[in-house]
Amino acid sequence: MKNSILYSARSEVGLRRLNNEDVYRVDLERGYCLVADGMGGEAAGEVASSLFAGTASTVFQHAPSRNEDQVMMRVQETYRLANQRVREHAIKNPDHRGLGCTAELMAFSDQGFVLGHIGDSRSYRFRNRALKQLTLDHSLVQKQLDSGLIAPGEARLHPLRNVITRAVGIEDEISLDLIRGPIYRDDLFLMCSDGLTDLVDDELIAAALSADAPLDGKVASLIDTALKAGGSDNITVVLLAAC
Repeated sequence: MKNSILYSARSEVGLRRLNNEDVYRVDLERGYCLVADGMGGEAAGEVASSLFAGTASTVFQHAPSRNEDQVMMRVQETYRLANQRVREHAIKNPDHRGLGCTAELMAFSDQGFVLGHIGDSRSYRFRNRALKQLTLDHSLVQKQLDSGLIAPGEARLHPLRNVITRAVGIEDEISLDLIRGPIYRDDLFLMCSDGLTDLVDDELIAAALSADAPLDGKVASLIDTALKAGGSDNITVVLLAAC
């Protein structure tokens, strides 16, 4: 990757939750960043997202090569090993049974980026003032949208919008989406938990990203918009800028 990366990130508990089960990490020296959103209630969700973040740190700790194939293998290994660790934790701690997490993991290669995705956290690219969602939600509502059973306008208020169909730690074998692409100067990448996207639509996200403001200001704008819309969940935003 020829571009340098700048970033800003922030995570808020929101207005209705007592604890924050979201975790984010940005390690540009080792070439990766992530957002994980825990599920399972009480402390269990936080455990799952922390296990995912810790696994990424281990996998990328001694990974000097930025060859795209090797970067992709590290992304896949992070999910495989994290899934195993979360499953093992649930066996050893029966009161945490059912824990898991959604997870976005972006790693940088000589060719651009490799993005791993599972669940309903999301990654976007903002290029030439156009916002593109890079990931597809693994959710019941998305399946209904794909099948034409509901209209796009119904998705945001659907009573089952938080039912996800894939997550780290739920099944013995993990089913992972992998996205690759180039990085160009002035690209912005947004990684976020559903605490943002459940309350802030793409039009408002694009407006925040296009504003004449520093990265910290754009992140603050996105989180403040979600809080003003109700802040019903933990809200995590990671914003990366290529320069």
